[in-house]
Amino acid sequence: MLDTSPAAGGSDAASELVVDLRAVKQNYLSLQQRLGKSECAAAVKADAYGTGADKVAPALFEAGCRTFFVATVDEAIALRKILPSARIAVLNGLLPGTEQVIPEHDLIPVINDLEQVSRIREMCVAAGRALPAMLHIDTGMNRLGLSPDEMDRVAEDPDLLTGPDWLYAISHLASGDDPGNPENAAQLARFADQRRRLKRPLRASLANSAGIFLGLDYHLDLARPGFALYGGRVEDGKPSPMEPVVRLRARILQVRTVLAGDSIGYGGTYKVTKDARIATVAVGYADGYLRCLSGKGAAYIGDQRFPVVGRVSMDMLAVDVSHADPTEVYPGGYIELLGAHYTVNDAADDAGTIGYEILTALGHRYTRRYIEAASGES
Repeated sequence: MLDTSPAAGGSDAASELVVDLRAVKQNYLSLQQRLGKSECAAAVKADAYGTGADKVAPALFEAGCRTFFVATVDEAIALRKILPSARIAVLNGLLPGTEQVIPEHDLIPVINDLEQVSRIREMCVAAGRALPAMLHIDTGMNRLGLSPDEMDRVAEDPDLLTGPDWLYAISHLASGDDPGNPENAAQLARFADQRRRLKRPLRASLANSAGIFLGLDYHLDLARPGFALYGGRVEDGKPSPMEPVVRLRARILQVRTVLAGDSIGYGGTYKVTKDARIATVAVGYADGYLRCLSGKGAAYIGDQRFPVVGRVSMDMLAVDVSHADPTEVYPGGYIELLGAHYTVNDAADDAGTIGYEILTALGHRYTRRYIEAASGES
């Protein structure tokens, strides 16, 4: 368990984001165990979902992960410097102008349309070898991937795919976090049908984090979890089976007594009904703590919950600590805003969004601390 005492870590930071690398590795190992013989890759796009790819990706590699997915070429190049021997796939595909850097950095483009197919074939001719690539087939997201019409053309002329070393055919579930949605089975069936039309056996990847929990049929050869690695839920509205990874704590700047009838913060949106003690905390929306958590978020000292009151401002928010032990609430002390008690999933529910947004919004004003030992050692 992470130490939640105000003095934990001994930092002089105004706010601190703690990332538990042990929990990241344990989440990966749990997913790999569930997948059995299928390979478990890792999505580390968006700076490992806001947790810091420079620290998280090596931890995942240490846990056994060898295939990583990012969104952009820039992310891939940065990751290559950290993981020289990993397989790194670029989900956004082979965009014009990236023809040189893809082979230079030994990257794997995820090919999303026939124009990109043509470009990777030309690159293979220029390189004099079969460059690695993955073929993305759209099965219902209508976002990226070869369309049904493009797959018809491939079925009619299989030579369109000659040249590259196709590592996987991939697709993406649109509703994996809703296991009762019939679209999941429909996408699985479409994917199988389209793969059969390729006239060549390709290993396959469909499951994201949620897809891993849909069952063996969805595991195929490779799964690509992201959110679950960072403690995210895998089924909408259900508790997460994964270990929490991040803890956000911030300094109390001031504690004051507010009299009954007084309002707090911008717009006076919250008025106390009786005398209260209010702690002003050094975190705001400029730090990635969403403004829509105004009057909805929660904070913890130890196991005791306290409500966020009034509007979240740029650099500060207010917490009603009327029922706290005065010896535990003081200027300079820490209060926890995200953690095991109030997870990114809980914050997402209160904000009316998804945990992905909570995680990726976490800014870089926080002092970041990475821990691995269960005792909380750095």
